[in-house]
Amino acid sequence: MAGLVGSICRDKSTYSYYHCDRALDFSFCEACEETDELSRRAGSGGLSSRKSPQGLTGYTGVLVPTSGNYFHLHLVSDSTGETLITVARAVAAQYANVSAVEHVYPLVRSQKQLDRVLSEIEEAPGIVLFTLLEKDLVHRLETKCREMNVPSLSIIGPVMQLFEAYLGAATTGKVGAQHVLNAEYFRRIDALNYTMIHDDGQHVEGLEDADVVLVGVSRTSKTPTSIYLANRGIRTANVPLVPGIPLPHQLETLKKPLVVSLHATPERLIQVRQNRLLSMGATPSNEDYIDRQAVTDEVAHARRLSAKFDWVQLDVTRRSIEETAAAVMKLYADRQKTRHSE
Repeated sequence: MAGLVGSICRDKSTYSYYHCDRALDFSFCEACEETDELSRRAGSGGLSSRKSPQGLTGYTGVLVPTSGNYFHLHLVSDSTGETLITVARAVAAQYANVSAVEHVYPLVRSQKQLDRVLSEIEEAPGIVLFTLLEKDLVHRLETKCREMNVPSLSIIGPVMQLFEAYLGAATTGKVGAQHVLNAEYFRRIDALNYTMIHDDGQHVEGLEDADVVLVGVSRTSKTPTSIYLANRGIRTANVPLVPGIPLPHQLETLKKPLVVSLHATPERLIQVRQNRLLSMGATPSNEDYIDRQAVTDEVAHARRLSAKFDWVQLDVTRRSIEETAAAVMKLYADRQKTRHSE
């Protein structure tokens, strides 16, 4: 049976379709049905032709939508595809008027698997980005893209060439080398296990074993940020600051972990809380949960606690989870560097 899995990324502007090798019947999304319409409009001047960007393979002026449309983005990887997705979304986010329909093809390691990918690309032409190490696969993919007049680009090829020139050594050519089951991998698994156990104020007796402890009022992204950090190998616990409920005494005497207090404006908290209630079809059991004055007092109380215990304060009002995690990781790295130098 087919293994076409659709999802929407967090900003809801990029649609992703994962094509699994086990499912060799690559069905198409409804958006793909508009491909013919785009082609017809291309002939009538509705779309514009662009010159070939330097470094692209097989690109001689592909017609692309100019505004208010979507384009197909094919991401071909011999591993998980995470690298491709990260790079592609970072670039696609810069084009507000055009949405990317992602087609993700992980674990493409044979000519037969590549055949199915090429069939998909032919039916829904668009930009092709790939991270393939097998030279035969790369050559065939680039050749076919050139024949179909679609742009293709190796994301890691130029970087590997730079490394090779600087280091004077050839690559190993090992597929998925970054995903080996080494000590770093098991450190991340250990961090994830710790974080899941110590989520939302659970098992506070083990807080001293954390690398980072996140505190904050409800809806300051404590749990998702903790999981993100754990996936980077940082053992993270989080403790909610709830009005009327005393702090766990363990939190007041921590020596080893970095304690970071997450804050947001009352307006932002109310908005997020209201949206959560709407999504759950629920009403607040406590009206103070979304009351402006109550939330303002809640934020002020959290800031006073942070000042009292000298916790690092981080405003997450306009930060994504990734940005919050990056800020925490920098704080943690700086703290570790300071401790090692003492």
